[in-house]
Amino acid sequence: MDVSKYVLHFEECDLSMVNRVGGKCASLGELLKAQIPVPPGFAVTTETYERFLDDNGLTAKVIQRLEGLDCAKIEEIDRASEEVRGWIEGGLIREDLEDVIAEYYRELSRMARCPACPVAVRSSATAEDLPDASFAGQQETYLWTRGIDDVLNRIRTCWSSLFTSRAISYRMKMGFDHSKVLISVAIQKMVKSFTAGVMFTLNPGTGDRATVVIDSNWGYGESVVSGEVTPDQFQVNKITMEVVKRTISDKAIYYTTDPETDEVIKIPVDEVRRKDQSLLEAEILQLTRLAKVIEKHYGKPMDIEWATEKSLPYKGEVFILQSRPETVWSQKKVKPVVEPKKSALEHIVAGLLAGKKVK
Repeated sequence: MDVSKYVLHFEECDLSMVNRVGGKCASLGELLKAQIPVPPGFAVTTETYERFLDDNGLTAKVIQRLEGLDCAKIEEIDRASEEVRGWIEGGLIREDLEDVIAEYYRELSRMARCPACPVAVRSSATAEDLPDASFAGQQETYLWTRGIDDVLNRIRTCWSSLFTSRAISYRMKMGFDHSKVLISVAIQKMVKSFTAGVMFTLNPGTGDRATVVIDSNWGYGESVVSGEVTPDQFQVNKITMEVVKRTISDKAIYYTTDPETDEVIKIPVDEVRRKDQSLLEAEILQLTRLAKVIEKHYGKPMDIEWATEKSLPYKGEVFILQSRPETVWSQKKVKPVVEPKKSALEHIVAGLLAGKKVK
């Protein structure tokens, strides 16, 4: 059995492999090549997903169930989504594939020096981050997953999330063939975040390329990504490395792990910390330096998820969890502030073409 067809370490992935490992895993591998600190992990490839569908007789069955659906009939799409997701989540991963995934998970746990290492299980679809369509956020992510049985269950749920009602409707509206969009799954060591959030290598409000903008809250970054909290914001000049603007918000809630149930929970922020600055100055500058390296490596403005670790032996370290091209300002054509003047010859030619007598 060629294991590399089905599972790959992040270090083995890069942007040329989107069709095999999806946008998220390809980007994580690319970040590692740029010497960016990324939590270790591995990708369960799209070939594993396709083999799973074949083994369970679902390849044609899923596509047939989606044929003829009407975008305007939401209830029909909901019913189809529920059926397809049920088939996938109830399917069996063949034993040899289970063994391969389990061995990679055990290896990751040994590397992390933690039995049944807590991991984030993240969907990584092949149609993510396209220039003319945005599939970001349509598939599932599961935090703090422990033990191989739970990891395998979450992999199936990530696969099935390719067929949420939202994802089905969006592909139909955008004219994407359901059978051509595949999914990989990232299994990534969980960062037990003290603070986390997102940052952009330009100002998302103005398009200013000279600024890095960092949004931050306590705990895991889900509160920032989901918009459940107004985060602290730091705007840093890329050239001078000065914080040119800081906004410290009243941060009412955050996500963390319940030590008793081992589950991710949302809880209120302690009163004394609600209006405290969530990042140290050194962390702001470290994030800015990483943002500049990432932008230079990709050659374009980037949208980045990050976290700071609060557990030993990585306490205080900054990790990059995900990076994708920024999709709003990057698509806009930049017009020059001052239109260039025409030369005398150009002026004469323009006049002749217009049928005017040029003096």
